[in-house]
Amino acid sequence: MDGAGLSVGAVARRLGVAPSTLRTWGRRYGIGPSRHSAGGHRRYDPTDVARLELMNRLILDGAPPEEAARTALATAAADLESALAPPVAMPPEATGPVRGAGGHRLAVSDGTPATRALARAAMAMDMVTIQGLVADALARHGVVGAWQEVLAPVLIGIGERHQATGAIIEVEHLLSGCVLGALTAEIAAADPPLTSRPVLLACAPEEQHSLPVYALAAALAADRIAVRVLGARVPYASLADAIRQLGPAAIFIWSSLPGTGDPVPLAALPGGRPAPRLVVGGPGWAYGRMPAGARAVTNLPDALAEIHAALGHY
Repeated sequence: MDGAGLSVGAVARRLGVAPSTLRTWGRRYGIGPSRHSAGGHRRYDPTDVARLELMNRLILDGAPPEEAARTALATAAADLESALAPPVAMPPEATGPVRGAGGHRLAVSDGTPATRALARAAMAMDMVTIQGLVADALARHGVVGAWQEVLAPVLIGIGERHQATGAIIEVEHLLSGCVLGALTAEIAAADPPLTSRPVLLACAPEEQHSLPVYALAAALAADRIAVRVLGARVPYASLADAIRQLGPAAIFIWSSLPGTGDPVPLAALPGGRPAPRLVVGGPGWAYGRMPAGARAVTNLPDALAEIHAALGHY
């Protein structure tokens, strides 16, 4: 670290959190930089960074952010190094059941600093940090990259934990609400669409998990494609009415659970001239019984590609 200290961006990269998270911690908990550069910018010295590393570790271990900040600030500078030392390893037979029990840690596939940071904030139910991390991911990676690399892995990890234990539904609801708010803001802030026929997006009847629909809508809006989002639990009769009224270029329907993915009613949806392309996604569908012409996709990039093709873009 140079004599002037580290910038907020450098410390954020070191800790694997968003710069906005560090600013929030400084404003809310008083744990911030203590130096200034020659130009008047605030800088973190080694003790500042060590306190933030301790706070971050305590949050990872399940402490609420306020308590973690209070402990880090109360730790003497001379004691920070020992506080940050790795814990003594226990024998595998002693640690195995504890790791498997879950606790406040959350396993995410292909974990990156960004996914680990979001998982920590979600498990701590720290809404301000969650919102900052989600916004940072969208700004850095765009909708598709943020969804594929950061948001979906954490949401899937939380869903798997809930399925295995029946717990943390409150964590899932908080994170989902933050992600939904960020995605709807992306849709609202997008430039005006260049297409005349919209894309209609909906969940299958009784399907309540609508975030993938909003992720696709935000990605389409960023590509300046007109979208109409009907959201969760859309009866087929209502979807048919919307098709007749809007004359969409494509229709996307999401199903995450087998109980919501009956494909038989899809064949009765109204067509048009030209007929809209029907795209379905999600693990809930019985794909072997899809009506002729329906296109099945397994991820966000594939859904985008199908809709762009329906619009004649490639």
